[in-house]
Amino acid sequence: MRFDEKSLRSSLARAFEMNRLSGLLSKEASDRLVLLTEILLCENEKYNLTAITEPCEIALSHYADSALLSSYIKQGASVCDVGCGAGFPTLPLAILRPDLTFLAVDSTAKRIAYVENTAKELGLKNVSAVCARAEELSLTDRRESFDYVTARAVAALPVLSELCLPLVRVGGQFLAMKGRNAKFELAEARRAIATLGGRLNRLDELTLLGGKEDALHPVIVIDKLTKCPEKYPRAYAKIVKSHL
Repeated sequence: MRFDEKSLRSSLARAFEMNRLSGLLSKEASDRLVLLTEILLCENEKYNLTAITEPCEIALSHYADSALLSSYIKQGASVCDVGCGAGFPTLPLAILRPDLTFLAVDSTAKRIAYVENTAKELGLKNVSAVCARAEELSLTDRRESFDYVTARAVAALPVLSELCLPLVRVGGQFLAMKGRNAKFELAEARRAIATLGGRLNRLDELTLLGGKEDALHPVIVIDKLTKCPEKYPRAYAKIVKSHL
């Protein structure tokens, strides 16, 4: 799909400046985000990866939004992105933060293939991907091995906590990117978080600036204090049917 590259670069600069993220947007990062847009729009015609197809909106709602997580993640950390979908926040963050290493996880093979192939085309050495369910990944040597686990628009927090916290190492953090119901979801998830070895650090009600309407994009930060009990996570059907 063709688009106006100059307009996209201008939108990137504006979106990152308005959200105080300009320090992340080097010339090399900008070049890669332009290429990522080209790949995304081309592949989207085949696989329906995103409902957002205007390049300028992609710059804000996918790239700047993903970049909001950067300030939460320490230098050189390992990150597992659960339910990565079309690679958000993995791919933009891997571009903007080459010091980080990412494992993108999704249960849909075509999405994982897209993320793997796109990372290669972008020359990203810090991204790997696996087709798996998060609760199954926790039964492998990946259990409690990541500094950070992220999830963006995957499931309600009571369910998401059981999928993600078993993957976070003790001393690490779970970063949940949520919507307007964040406070309600957090209230519902408090028991699950405690049961799984976590503790709420804070809820930051971030606002993504630059759209037609400024959008509320809360980030829930959960510390991993103790090891997750071995019986968790349960099978996904059980998690959904009766969350902790």
